[in-house]
Amino acid sequence: MNLFAHGGFPTDTYVSAEIDRQIVTVNCVLNAPLMVMSIAGNILILTAVLKSPTLRRSTSIMLLCSLAVSDLLVGFVVQPLYIADELIRLKTENLLLHRLSGILGFFLCGVSINTMTLISLDRMFLLLYHMRYLALITEFRIKFIIAIVWLSTLSSCSALYVWDKFVFHLITGFVISICVVICTFSYIKIYSIARRHKLQIQIEQQAVRGNSADSVNNLHMARTIKSAMNTFIFYIFLLICYVPSVVLLILFATVHKYWKPEWTFSSTVIHMNSSVNPILYCWRLRELRLEVIRIGKQLLPKCRSSGQMND
Repeated sequence: MNLFAHGGFPTDTYVSAEIDRQIVTVNCVLNAPLMVMSIAGNILILTAVLKSPTLRRSTSIMLLCSLAVSDLLVGFVVQPLYIADELIRLKTENLLLHRLSGILGFFLCGVSINTMTLISLDRMFLLLYHMRYLALITEFRIKFIIAIVWLSTLSSCSALYVWDKFVFHLITGFVISICVVICTFSYIKIYSIARRHKLQIQIEQQAVRGNSADSVNNLHMARTIKSAMNTFIFYIFLLICYVPSVVLLILFATVHKYWKPEWTFSSTVIHMNSSVNPILYCWRLRELRLEVIRIGKQLLPKCRSSGQMND
């Protein structure tokens, strides 16, 4: 995401042409492998879901698919435009490319953080209303919410970015902050439920030994809590990738300073989130990991045979 692009900010810190060139070079070198990782990783995730009927039926996996699609487009569209905009900027100003990179970057990275917020809320609702979860969180409702997120993010980004970039950046910082706060609240709630449930199990085990019904309920709840906690790692990386940009936006809004290197690399850190997410999916979700491994084993012989034919 060309989150803090060179237009629209007063520059208080002088950056020489040579230093600027070095910053752009390092930034582009960092984005290139992240772009490849994002494309390859998210294609594997989406392929695994499409080939697995069990995964396709899960409403939680639908949210992960929405996140994977937005992350894939970040690698496939946003990062190439971002790299091109950075390189061209060293010689001349291409306003059309700059605006296109900015709008698409805000749009797709905005969808990513909004979807991660929905995932945290989904896991919290799973624990709060685990007996009624399947009735409340239906496939139709999840698809409707996903569509609303994509359409509302696209329309707001396009309108505000063209209207006033200064206001747009301030609103972006506010929205990211709200998403982080919601995620934080959700996982604090998940942790409190998990802790309370652990104490409840210990009390029940002391009071009633060998009750099969209680054992089954406790096992089901324990699996539900584990499923919710598995997504906690997404929250950690969300903080790592998005908080630096929020801090810079707040500083810019209060002291009106533009630190060129910091703005530039904060965009790359946000891009990194789209590359890391597929790794986190496979690490924390066993069924998805096994399906990805199976697809990888199928592709490996094909790649080898193709390489031998080329030789």
